[in-house]
Amino acid sequence: MKKIIITGATSGIGRELALQFAKKGHKVGLIGRRTERLEELKDEIGEQAYIRTQDVTEHEEAENTYRSLIDEMGGMDIMILNAGMGRIQMLPPWKAESKLIELNALAFAHGCHFAFDYFKEQGHGQIVGMSSMAALLAHHRAAAYTASKHFISNYMVGYRQKAKRVDADISVTEIRAGYIWTEMTERAKGMFWVASVEKAASQMIRGIDKKKNIFYVTRRWRLMAWVAKLVPEFIWNRI
Repeated sequence: MKKIIITGATSGIGRELALQFAKKGHKVGLIGRRTERLEELKDEIGEQAYIRTQDVTEHEEAENTYRSLIDEMGGMDIMILNAGMGRIQMLPPWKAESKLIELNALAFAHGCHFAFDYFKEQGHGQIVGMSSMAALLAHHRAAAYTASKHFISNYMVGYRQKAKRVDADISVTEIRAGYIWTEMTERAKGMFWVASVEKAASQMIRGIDKKKNIFYVTRRWRLMAWVAKLVPEFIWNRI
């Protein structure tokens, strides 16, 4: 039985990961901003679930929340940094972008830093970051989002290198997901190769269990990653 903390657990991928990990017999510590949804998820999972309402952009409070969950669960083996957002259309452009960067990049980096220090002291552990195929591209309609996912991807490469230089068994797994049906994508247009959240979470868990450095979900997106690296920038600029 593993002890797993998941941020952004109230919906979508985070919620489904919590359900599937719990079915496998693991303890899950669930963090999100919507208390009612967390309570509903705990009722569905049962005593294996431990919940905390927390905005992870509040770094000092978030760290206290992480430690509180770890104490209640009796430890932590995996930290899944899943909290994130896409474009926010109801806010002025810069407010929307700054809020997105604050959550997708800064809060992610804080969580990664916390988990690494904890696992270094413990001697083992696994950090999982929810990147995206968007990490490989830039797009004029989602500059902040694609940049934030590139930040996550590159940050995890650095932490993977750090892990090799400490006396601890720390794995750093980046999940590069394509299109998945969630609340965040339900209004998106032009999606293809779309996976259900159940299928996506199941594949993610396989990649996490294997402690992969980079895992594509679904696996066919590895082909698109190869294409993205080969296509010259001037072509992307016209898309």
